[in-house]
Amino acid sequence: MRREAGDGIRIAAVGDIHASVGTRGQLRPHYAALKDRADALLIAGDLTNVGRIEEAQALAAELRGAPVPVVAVLGNHDHHRGQAHAIRETLESAGVIMLEGESVTLQVRGRTLGISGVKGFCGGFKGDHGHKFGEPEMKAFIQATDDAASALEAQLTSLRTDRRVALIHYAPVRGTVEGERPEIFPYLGAYQLADAIDRAGADLVLHGHAHYGSVEGVTEGGVPVRNVAMPLIRMPYAIYTL
Repeated sequence: MRREAGDGIRIAAVGDIHASVGTRGQLRPHYAALKDRADALLIAGDLTNVGRIEEAQALAAELRGAPVPVVAVLGNHDHHRGQAHAIRETLESAGVIMLEGESVTLQVRGRTLGISGVKGFCGGFKGDHGHKFGEPEMKAFIQATDDAASALEAQLTSLRTDRRVALIHYAPVRGTVEGERPEIFPYLGAYQLADAIDRAGADLVLHGHAHYGSVEGVTEGGVPVRNVAMPLIRMPYAIYTL
């Protein structure tokens, strides 16, 4: 996997756009320029700022008619007002492929790119993680992460494509949250996601959520992980080549 070069499958990636009514029109020129730069645009959650339908509509206007396929997952901000389903429908109406425990296969210049997506959840990384022990609330908390990891593993395993990408919002490894305050690491991601990816196999993992983390990481099995949160990369998207 290479950044910004080569004749492979080119992926433009970003997360944590946090679109609002006030950002309307700011990103569309950048997305329109993707035709000559990338084969697909992948968005790793937090499409909206506080989960308002008006914010989703503003982003939909930016993405409608994009020159490349756009694939996205929701983030925690998109769930804030309990309108996640409506946000998904709003983006889908603009042609965005939304994933949650689902996959899509894209045809790219004679090759296939498979993308499996889940929002994921939190709980921490090995050595400093939560357990399904004690109160029902704690068990449900960790179960949500286990369920997301299981769905991601099943979807990645089902893909029969030349390249496979895991698209998630929460971080799967500690490496890409380094730079954030250590006390909030458990709320930024979970090791179960990385374990699922290693069991199923993937060529690249893209996530967001950790605005002050690090761009590059790797799973224990050697799968490259990239944190593409916009506040971190400080650009409309980064481009990677598989």
